[in-house]
Amino acid sequence: MRFKALEIALSREPIKVKNDFSNIQDMYACNVFNDDSMQTYLDKDTYKSLKASIKNGTKISREMASQIAVGMKAWAMERGVTHYTHWFQPLTGTTAEKHDSFFEPEGGRAVSKFSGNALVQQEPDASSLPSGGLRNTFEARGYTAWDPSSPAFIYENTSGKTLCIPTVFVSYTGEALDYKAPLLKSISLLDQAATDVCKYFYSDVSKVSASLGVEQEYFLVDKALFNQRPDLVMCGRTLFGYAAAKNQQMDDHYFGSIPDRVFNYMVDFENEALKLGIPLRTRHNEVAPGQYECAPQFEEINLAVDHNQLLMDLMDEVANRHGFKVLFHEKPFAGINGSGKHNNWSLMTDTGINLLSPGNNPLSSLSFLTFFVNTIKAFHDASDLIRASIASASNDHRLGANEAPPAIMSIFIGSTLSKVLEDLENNVKAKKGKTEDKKIDIAQIPEILVDNTDRNRTSPFAFTGNKFELRAVGSSKSCASPMMVLNAAMASQLNQFKKDVDALIADKKMRKNDAILTVLRGYLKDSKRVLFEGNGYGEEWVKEAKKRGLSNLRDTPAALGAYVSDSTVAMMSELGIFTQEELHARYHIELEDYTKKVQIEGRIIDEMAYTIVLPAAIRYQKELADNVIALKNAGMPKVQIDASMEVLEEVSSHINALKTKVDRMVEARKKANKIDDMSKQAKAYASKVNAEFDDIRYHADKLERLVDDNFWTMPKYRELLHIK
Repeated sequence: MRFKALEIALSREPIKVKNDFSNIQDMYACNVFNDDSMQTYLDKDTYKSLKASIKNGTKISREMASQIAVGMKAWAMERGVTHYTHWFQPLTGTTAEKHDSFFEPEGGRAVSKFSGNALVQQEPDASSLPSGGLRNTFEARGYTAWDPSSPAFIYENTSGKTLCIPTVFVSYTGEALDYKAPLLKSISLLDQAATDVCKYFYSDVSKVSASLGVEQEYFLVDKALFNQRPDLVMCGRTLFGYAAAKNQQMDDHYFGSIPDRVFNYMVDFENEALKLGIPLRTRHNEVAPGQYECAPQFEEINLAVDHNQLLMDLMDEVANRHGFKVLFHEKPFAGINGSGKHNNWSLMTDTGINLLSPGNNPLSSLSFLTFFVNTIKAFHDASDLIRASIASASNDHRLGANEAPPAIMSIFIGSTLSKVLEDLENNVKAKKGKTEDKKIDIAQIPEILVDNTDRNRTSPFAFTGNKFELRAVGSSKSCASPMMVLNAAMASQLNQFKKDVDALIADKKMRKNDAILTVLRGYLKDSKRVLFEGNGYGEEWVKEAKKRGLSNLRDTPAALGAYVSDSTVAMMSELGIFTQEELHARYHIELEDYTKKVQIEGRIIDEMAYTIVLPAAIRYQKELADNVIALKNAGMPKVQIDASMEVLEEVSSHINALKTKVDRMVEARKKANKIDDMSKQAKAYASKVNAEFDDIRYHADKLERLVDDNFWTMPKYRELLHIK
């Protein structure tokens, strides 16, 4: 079977995809009910009402929704759409949809119908999706509700087209059952808090939007080979696999020439993404063989999150056309780099000001310092919650693995801004005039200007010129949760900042600028322990972080406790994003998700060991034993017999060890399954079950190295990683 899969993989020819600039211009957002489409298919009053709702967050009346539905249906049906769906993001981490037809029988013929009620609200089953106990099986009612701020779009499949309406998903009693609803709340709260603070500096600012650019890393493997690996099919990662002789040690894959098959795949999914208004800009090889990255331009954060979720669905579907399977798992292959999502976050005013842009002299820009220091303070105070928001069974394999940030939450800001904050804390006055640009001068090379900061890829939260980059988010993770936490923490922090500044102005009769600087100095002293400029991979940082009192939450069960801490409950309740019950529900959902994923991996390890690895090894063991007997019967020299015996003994020892350790892991899993308390069960899976996986793998991988290639039925790393 392995060789048949290899034959299929090696025989594939690249599917050529046409792409030209004029076609791209025509294609961009052609399947999106965007501003141009709204102006064409809605009357003037309806269009103005919808635009005002999107801008100001006001509710749309049912009467107005009916008018919008008429125009949206006409636009969709002209493009061959037959069905519509409320597209939402439940707490599974993926997207969900239930399709309904536009057509109903009436008088012996089919009539197209799409009402305002159908646009605004639908009723999926809320008990069959994760709810953390907020819904029971006998309490199934839940609602999806239209989010006008994210435009409807048409999703094209091979045999049909569907109108997709982005929605939130809430229970009958109003609790959020998705990622979008709390994200939207956090966006609105951050807008209000940041706008209030902006009034200290810019009287004409009426809105502040969080912007986001999501860099998406992923692996590609040939689908024929993928289907021969039960671990990849069921878990998204290889649970066994001996390292390829050549992996990433030559550093030749990063930014290397893109293989033809991969290039054609990239062009194809980029074309499909362009139709959906996803502004992809970058494509390149990543560090590990078989690993790649794509990145869009910055967008408003809600739209950026929707687009990233949609892009992952799109990439997976298009991969089928090219004989590929996309792996979004954070660590699909041992011994080489894993994948993440780099979330580039900034704050923009409606007047075009980037509030995190330092300018020529950061110390003289009080506006920049205000938002910069408040971001540091917000991250410091919510660092454990941010760690929880990126936690998952798959990301545990990546964090701190010398290719991703460690589990210790810290901020890198660079030497220039470190000096700025030092001067701020010590009350050093800013120098007048522009700072001198730093340059790198090389003969015959155009002038290169150096940024205010270097890049520190070991930092979970790095300032990169005019934005912060949250590098610790896993490649399979929805960006909504960590971005919601960051927005919420920042909103809470800015609210407190305004209270503190206004109090000094009112009670101490301070001038506004003096009050702002006084408060910022206090915040900096309270939160500077989270600033770190060095190597996040080093053991020295682990020791230093402990001295500073920073958390080092190495696994998901340990990290998730932040969801139900007193500080989280207080902040989220005060902001109105979550109730205490909703936070506990999410805590239990995440614990259950972790437990189930490790449980599935344990079951696949058991299955693969007993049905694939051990049978192959035992067949080879018999062949070796027969060979030893034949050598003895032939009267061969002892030295030749001993060589065969050594191989036989080595194979036999790994067979015995593998069986023993798998059986021990299975018993640990059975014991963990009997634990009723979800938190204790997750911790048992982390410390007792998951802890056995590496030992089991060691012996399976040794057997892969020893067993005759003809006996080994699974594709190996050397075949999976190097795409032809």
